[in-house]
Amino acid sequence: MKPNSRLHARPSVRLAAVPLSVAALTGCGAPEATRQPNIVIMMTDDHTCQALSCYDNRLVETPNLDRLAREGMLFENCYVANAISGPSRACILTGKYSHKNGFTDNSRTFDGSQQTFPKLLHDAGYQTAMIGKWHLNSEPQGFDFWSILVAQGEYYSPLFIENGEEKIEPGYVTDVITDKANGWLEQRDKDRPFAMLYYHKAPHRNWMPAQRHLGIYDDKVFPEPETLLDDYATRGRAAREQEMEIGRHMWPEWDLKLISPEQLRSDLGEAEQESDANKADVKRANDWLSSVKQFQDAYNRMTDEEKTRWDAAYAPRLAEWEKIRGTATPEEIVRWKYQQYMRDYCAVIKGVDENVGRLLDYLEKIGELDNTIVIYTSDQGFFLGEHGWFDKRFMYEECQRTPLLVRYPKAVAAGTRSKALAMNIDYAPTLLDFAGVEIPADIQGRSLKGVLTSKGEIPAEWRTGVYYHYYEYPSWHSVKRHYGIRTERYKLIHFYNDVDEWELYDLQEDPNALRNRYDDPAYAAVREEMHARLKELQAEADDTDPDELQSEFFQGVENL
Repeated sequence: MKPNSRLHARPSVRLAAVPLSVAALTGCGAPEATRQPNIVIMMTDDHTCQALSCYDNRLVETPNLDRLAREGMLFENCYVANAISGPSRACILTGKYSHKNGFTDNSRTFDGSQQTFPKLLHDAGYQTAMIGKWHLNSEPQGFDFWSILVAQGEYYSPLFIENGEEKIEPGYVTDVITDKANGWLEQRDKDRPFAMLYYHKAPHRNWMPAQRHLGIYDDKVFPEPETLLDDYATRGRAAREQEMEIGRHMWPEWDLKLISPEQLRSDLGEAEQESDANKADVKRANDWLSSVKQFQDAYNRMTDEEKTRWDAAYAPRLAEWEKIRGTATPEEIVRWKYQQYMRDYCAVIKGVDENVGRLLDYLEKIGELDNTIVIYTSDQGFFLGEHGWFDKRFMYEECQRTPLLVRYPKAVAAGTRSKALAMNIDYAPTLLDFAGVEIPADIQGRSLKGVLTSKGEIPAEWRTGVYYHYYEYPSWHSVKRHYGIRTERYKLIHFYNDVDEWELYDLQEDPNALRNRYDDPAYAAVREEMHARLKELQAEADDTDPDELQSEFFQGVENL
């Protein structure tokens, strides 16, 4: 689906009779011990572990998210099956890998008729709601109520489609989504359990903070990642040929807000459109008109009062940019851009954290917090300057790894952590398991209930490796197609399509994945073992054509 396009036909919401057994358990007089848990999945877009202080406190403090970790369980090793927004969301909904649910990349349209965990919960008597960023190029099915952002959504005065009707909501998107979530909780049927998907746009690109957070980190100097100035000399074409470098590919006006109020208020006409997204991303990064026009559209969603505050907040950045842009070295420019990127990204995170607190407080106010399984996660991780990058897609640790926090005091001990290898395809069977709903045999994820109820202990016969497959190339950021396996210590990656390159990393000795050991004789035995385990995982996932030799999944940039 093209940006800003509308969604397709409006399928009807599935309605199902409440089974007598469920109705008996969830009525007003139901014994507490037998009550089905409510469910709230909190998901953000591109929120990486490096920016949650319960994981890493060097960048930003997130006290409300830390509360979930303090009162529940933090998973240290949770990984996504495909590190890009729409496919990750489809994996969560279905409990299946991308090639099995059909949504391999963002050019696809999610088949809403297929089995999803909200549908199964709905059929078991749950009230269901989807609020926020959907990003699956289709309308939600299996929900009593849904209110979703159009496409990526906007930070200010966002456009929603609510049960089929379009409406612009004044305000800041993170606040608006929480208002909608609390409003739905207030009007729900109090005699039935609920399952709500509470999905934020933030902190997705272009990282526009709420008005109350403008400039809050302007005086902070963020620590640079060790690999900020990575030259990719020890890796292959995939690392060298990407187009996601802070220095070369971050749009000055769109991403960094390097544009004057006078320019923002001028008539720029129509920016040239480019159909090839692979070229367009770089072209626009270096094309003043395209970058300005895109940010101007977002800026014009603000009120006049909001614009005035925005202009004042970004005036010092503009002045500094004008001072250094003609004299700074390329390395100095990268370092300067990184600081601006972090100031905006972390300010957006503050809005997320505050609103997580608002929702938790509301659940507590209505007496449902301790009856509710609260999950916090992201659709994937994100590069915050590691390897000089922003964005995601790669199987490298910063974006394959995703945060996972679970709070449910009736079953999950407070302040616990787990090293179990978890995946986002595990969320569906876990929630079905806790709800007492039979887990369909075709779900590929595993229930984490045993981990959650045992203070994080790893069950016998638990997975020892996670499988990954990324498909969307050639497209935005030019990350090549690849698949691989991550075990506790090692990571094996195969880049294919226009290349045929293998990478092997020893994450114990090389946590930044700088030294490809694939052709190192000292790692020959490890390489063979990882190849064997990769084949086992591919067979388990039923990924029978991983190199896409028989058929290609990606439909092309014209469909994005």
